[in-house]
Amino acid sequence: MGHILPDAGPMDGSLGRRAFLKASLLVGGGLLIDATLPVPATAAGGGAGTLGAFIAIAPDGRVTITGKNPEIGQGIKTSLPMIIADELDVDWDQVTVTQAMVNEAAYGPQTAGGSRATPANWMPMRQVGAAARALLVDAAARRWGVPADSVTTRSGRLLHEASGRSLGCGEVAADAAALPMPDPGTVRLKDPAEFRIIGKPTGGCDSPKVVRGEPIFGIDTRLPGMLYAVFERCPVFGGTLTSADLDAARGQPGVRQVFTVKGNGRPESLVDGVAVLATNWWLANQARQALKVEWDEGPGAAQSTDGYDARAKALFDGTPQAELFRAGDVEGALAGAAKRITADYAYPYLSHAPLEPQNCTALYRADSTLELWAPTQMPERGRGLVAEALGLKPEAITMHMPRIGGGFGRRLMNDYVVQAAAIARQVPGTPVKLVWSRTEDIQHDFYRPAGWHRFTAGFDAAGKPTVFTGHFVTLTRGGKPVSGGEFDFQELPALMTPNLLFAQSGIDSVVPTGPMRAPRSNGLAWAYQSFLDEVAQAAGSDLPTLLLGLLGEPRALPARQGSQVQFHTGRARGVIEKALVMSSWPVRPAAGSGKGFAFYFCHLGYFAEVVEAAVAQDGTVRVPRVWVAGDIGSQIVNPSGAENQVRGSVIDGLGQALGGLSIKLTGGRVEQENFDTYPLPRIPGTPDIAVEFVATDFPPTGLGEPALPPVIPALCSAVFAATGKRVRKLPLDTAGFSRPA
Repeated sequence: MGHILPDAGPMDGSLGRRAFLKASLLVGGGLLIDATLPVPATAAGGGAGTLGAFIAIAPDGRVTITGKNPEIGQGIKTSLPMIIADELDVDWDQVTVTQAMVNEAAYGPQTAGGSRATPANWMPMRQVGAAARALLVDAAARRWGVPADSVTTRSGRLLHEASGRSLGCGEVAADAAALPMPDPGTVRLKDPAEFRIIGKPTGGCDSPKVVRGEPIFGIDTRLPGMLYAVFERCPVFGGTLTSADLDAARGQPGVRQVFTVKGNGRPESLVDGVAVLATNWWLANQARQALKVEWDEGPGAAQSTDGYDARAKALFDGTPQAELFRAGDVEGALAGAAKRITADYAYPYLSHAPLEPQNCTALYRADSTLELWAPTQMPERGRGLVAEALGLKPEAITMHMPRIGGGFGRRLMNDYVVQAAAIARQVPGTPVKLVWSRTEDIQHDFYRPAGWHRFTAGFDAAGKPTVFTGHFVTLTRGGKPVSGGEFDFQELPALMTPNLLFAQSGIDSVVPTGPMRAPRSNGLAWAYQSFLDEVAQAAGSDLPTLLLGLLGEPRALPARQGSQVQFHTGRARGVIEKALVMSSWPVRPAAGSGKGFAFYFCHLGYFAEVVEAAVAQDGTVRVPRVWVAGDIGSQIVNPSGAENQVRGSVIDGLGQALGGLSIKLTGGRVEQENFDTYPLPRIPGTPDIAVEFVATDFPPTGLGEPALPPVIPALCSAVFAATGKRVRKLPLDTAGFSRPA
């Protein structure tokens, strides 16, 4: 349940010796502050170029703050500048936020994934803002001839209370530009009681533009002379191009270019395909129907969902291929148990299905430089993949970061960026916008992998659980678990059970997989928490009581198997107890309804959730209410954005379980094509969601992931409470329950 964070600088998250700030004069007067933040050792490319400005203060007092990370709807383009603005001590209505270009040499890591942006940037952004404030204070003090510690700030003004004098920050900005920048590690940070922006509900800086339909997303990119591209590839994963007759497609209306693209065999980079370029996307997509292409489908054509299920059953009936972790005398405890229960759980492949399909605009120039407009969650990695695939130097590639219309982990992969770049290279000087169709987006995803679990628990005569075993059948490639199919060695009841065995077996698969909102946790949480609810029921108790008994006294448990993240039992207890109070647990709702509970820790966030489910006579499941208690540390940067993230996570999770979402593979091909066969959650099915945060004395953490995993097991336990039927296979319509109307 813990996740390793990348090396993003000092362990306390502050600006270290590898970071520096620089003040200079803004064109036309004013103050420009550049920051060079530490770059992780894993960052691809050098990111060379002019340093980006974090803060620009114009003579009229207007403040421009750069949003350094990709904006994917998680609100980070608003919340990180909020941190800077508060420490700078200006009013939010003085601030204009701009989007950074891709330049990790200047901005440090520029990613949207893993709920890492807040914990990685909380302290650095505070120090950037505080250092800028200190510089302005120094400039005002010098102008007045007074000590710097006698100058205070408020709402973008510098105040000398003893003399009653004041200046706007813009009035001293040019003076400040000539002064040496203070050491960000020594500047005074605000006491949280002084925050005037942090902690206040704030609308997204782009929200008015989104509502007005302004062209700010990647798919909105328009360039003079631009052609639109589609990219036909093998419908079977791992297939290669053997022949292509392109003449008929070349003769279609509006078509300007048709050519083959040779891949490098890496699905995350570039696969074989045929590009069709036309004057608009509709014509390009129509022309692809005239292509006559033959593929070598390879071994992937023999793989199917039914085959995976059968193989998992066979593996459960045999000896696990590997033991991941063992503690105590498992066999002895099982033999001596007064009672044992065993259950199998399974969940399917899932597609990310973001509302904005994959797209990228590329302009390859005659001098072998490349400019990209790429809605990607990991742009620097994308630049590295493009450079490698095209044989370019990373510094020859310029990347813009338009707003992303949903990603949920899909856009951590950059295959569509490499495709656009490879297509543009064949038409130098002509901008090319590659756009995937909805069918392509669903059938060529990097899926959340399917998984299968067999659990056994044993009890003593008093009903106390004494032993736990879990056999995880996951999907593998080259003998290693696929991305998103790894195991977490801190999965409850690990760390708190004396006799414990985690084992694993693998099924080889060619299907590309990748992170999906709450990677690993979105499947593991459902299986483990659902079975622990069975354990609690068998012991004559309920899940929150079982977990509170396991947690014991508040303490940090040692990390396991190389993780850098510790699990704190006191924080877990805090959110469990809060959720129980919020939901009036264990008060039962009306007949035909039930409440279910689950707790989970992932991505540094602790969340306990209670779901109320109503089950109709025909098996239709409706969710009227959900209660969520979360602990993400001492400070919520933007409560409005935070609640949006939690509610979105709940809706996502319920949609995965209730909506019939499942990717099925037959003959190496994905059957689902669009939202009619892969139905995302709709507004009428949205429950009343109550959200409360438990503040604790720990650094702030992120919210994109950790609220999702508990809602699915809580839902399934609520269905059990209402019907007496256990849900051991997702989605619910595969477990004997109808899809909701």
